[in-house]
Amino acid sequence: MTSIFDQGLAPLDANYAVQSPIDFIERTASVYPDYPSIIHGAVRYNWAQTYDRSRRLASALTGRGIKRGDTVAAMLPNIPAMVECHFGVPMMGAVLNTLNVRLDAEAIAFMLEHGEAKVVIADREFGEVVRDAVSRLENKPLIVDVDDPEYGEGVQVSDLDYEAFLQEGDPEFQWSFPDNEWDAISLNYTSGTTGNPKGVVYHHRGAYINALGNQAVWSMGMHPVYLWTLPMFHCNGWCFPWTITAMAGTHVCLRRVDPEKILQLIKEHQVTHMCGAPIVLNALLNVPPESKAGIDHEVRSMIAGAAPPAQVIGAVEEMGIKVTHVYGLTEVYGPVTVCAWKSDWDELPLHDRAKIKARQGVRYHTLAGTMVGDPNTMKAVPKDGKTVGEIFLRGNTVMKGYLKNPKATEEAFRGGWFHTGDLAVWHEDGYMEIKDRLKDIIISGGENISTIEVEDTLYRHPDVLEAAVVARPDEKWGETPCAFVTLKPEAGDVSEEDIIHFCREHLARFKVPKTVIFSELPKTSTGKIQKFLLRDQAKELN
Repeated sequence: MTSIFDQGLAPLDANYAVQSPIDFIERTASVYPDYPSIIHGAVRYNWAQTYDRSRRLASALTGRGIKRGDTVAAMLPNIPAMVECHFGVPMMGAVLNTLNVRLDAEAIAFMLEHGEAKVVIADREFGEVVRDAVSRLENKPLIVDVDDPEYGEGVQVSDLDYEAFLQEGDPEFQWSFPDNEWDAISLNYTSGTTGNPKGVVYHHRGAYINALGNQAVWSMGMHPVYLWTLPMFHCNGWCFPWTITAMAGTHVCLRRVDPEKILQLIKEHQVTHMCGAPIVLNALLNVPPESKAGIDHEVRSMIAGAAPPAQVIGAVEEMGIKVTHVYGLTEVYGPVTVCAWKSDWDELPLHDRAKIKARQGVRYHTLAGTMVGDPNTMKAVPKDGKTVGEIFLRGNTVMKGYLKNPKATEEAFRGGWFHTGDLAVWHEDGYMEIKDRLKDIIISGGENISTIEVEDTLYRHPDVLEAAVVARPDEKWGETPCAFVTLKPEAGDVSEEDIIHFCREHLARFKVPKTVIFSELPKTSTGKIQKFLLRDQAKELN
């Protein structure tokens, strides 16, 4: 008797198709052509129009000699052109490189050269930086100038206007799927703190799967109204340009994070979903009470980027914004684990609920596996909520690898898992909880101190707006915790001793910061606190 596996049932055109998120826009435009696709100030597009504009972009790029596998860079804020790039560029087989708009000309020049960009589509707000960056290149790309009516300032980047460029294209352009779903769809550079950033390569299959994973873990349903508080340049907006399009939702654009503007747009357009780093939610907590009033519908916020303090989660939910906590990295298409909620937790006090919600949780449906393990033996740690190990991930939503960097790729995939560099414990129920980055853990007198635990305590102080803890070298203990604190605008006279005394009431004595510095905290464009700069400051205190 022969096995089913021996029947020679090979994949055919009738039963196999390449998976790519560019298919989402064709379906949505055909089923919901008149539904709103993009809102940007006075600009309104429906899905038929956005599909046409994306096809025009693909056609125009083809007409200018761009070929399959070429890189097209975008230096854009969250505006309609950025949504269109996520479809128009891969439609003609090119690879989209969304550039971090906060970077300087030297960093942008490195990325353009390393990624071999043939085209740069740039907003005038970043005109000077783009011009400077391109001037440093031997092989200069075609530059397309985007003049956003909602900005109306900046420096013209080139004589080739984006809208005129679209008119070169055919709205009936016959795009095709990639030959292989493993083909690259986008290139994202890490915000590396030392040396040059690494180019993370995504493929069509991973983008397709993670886009649907976002919908599944969030139970978004059809026609969400999504506010772009998260930069689309960051991990391709965590794949949400493709997710929202797949669900025939509405992209509500936002050029920059402005807490009062966010609350205005939520009320005006009945926003249902938004994403971002904890700093975005923290900013909403500190607007005047009158700006917070008037949200009379459910708003869901997905947060990641750092372990959000329980205090922030609790306060935001009291505002009426329901928080879902996810975890991921650039190398895994954005979020891939979620603190999946359980109904019996609803009965817990707010602070206890918030502490649970701060966990990084369990894998997306679309991630093949997670493990908290020993980075040397590659063996899983016990699920006891105490033993610390590194988070490892594997599956279709892990990057292809680092562009032109086989050594880093090999190291990242050592032992058959992707090494995140994040340290966590594994709870009995399988939920992960990050304790620190490998490079951030403080070892004081032989004791390991989680900077996240200390930061969570600092955020509970009524006058603390933001906090970050790093190691300060110490002759006796090796290292001691050094806290950098930003106070709330309305805070009174708060001293270093006040903060230290508060921590003594809530932490074991060896975990209490020995030093407190009051200052603004340096951040990346995605809201992550740049601890490497704070570590340098802490070293200089000696």
